[in-house]
Amino acid sequence: MPFYFEIQSTFKMNKQSNKLKQQIRAIVIFFMVALAFSGATAIPAETELKLLLKYIPAGTGIANLLTTVLHAVQDTGARYPFLFYGNDWLAFAHFVIAVTFIGVLKDPVKNIWVLEFGMIACIMVLPFALVAGGLRGLPIWWRMIDCSFGIIGFIPLWICRNKTQKLEKLINEDRLNIIF
Repeated sequence: MPFYFEIQSTFKMNKQSNKLKQQIRAIVIFFMVALAFSGATAIPAETELKLLLKYIPAGTGIANLLTTVLHAVQDTGARYPFLFYGNDWLAFAHFVIAVTFIGVLKDPVKNIWVLEFGMIACIMVLPFALVAGGLRGLPIWWRMIDCSFGIIGFIPLWICRNKTQKLEKLINEDRLNIIF
């Protein structure tokens, strides 16, 4: 009877841990894709601004700001195109950060630090956006949009961290069952 119970218990834990691993993987893949996509949007700034302005009603606060930004991008591109190399590096940084999450896909428990690193980076978006945006003259509502990316990014990472901690407990319980 004890042997049967141990097999049933181990099977149940393996099923639970596999389910947690699948959930963690799905969320992390979504986060990686979103992070890479976010970075990629830094490259075609002029094209994106023109597209946005087609759909935003003229004369609104956001349309006025985006028109000003578009003119600045066009003027800068015509006079100093090398400055957009900074945007290319911004995109590259997003891609590199996304790649670090491969460790979580391989072994979430061992690489929980990557989730924590991501959570810290998301929190750091808030003061950075508020201070740097203020120094650059961006309106507060624009800085709040930037802050929202940190908040929105934090949520899936926090969920993954919690699921990873549950997974670690299941793995440790499973090891104890094998020992005894």
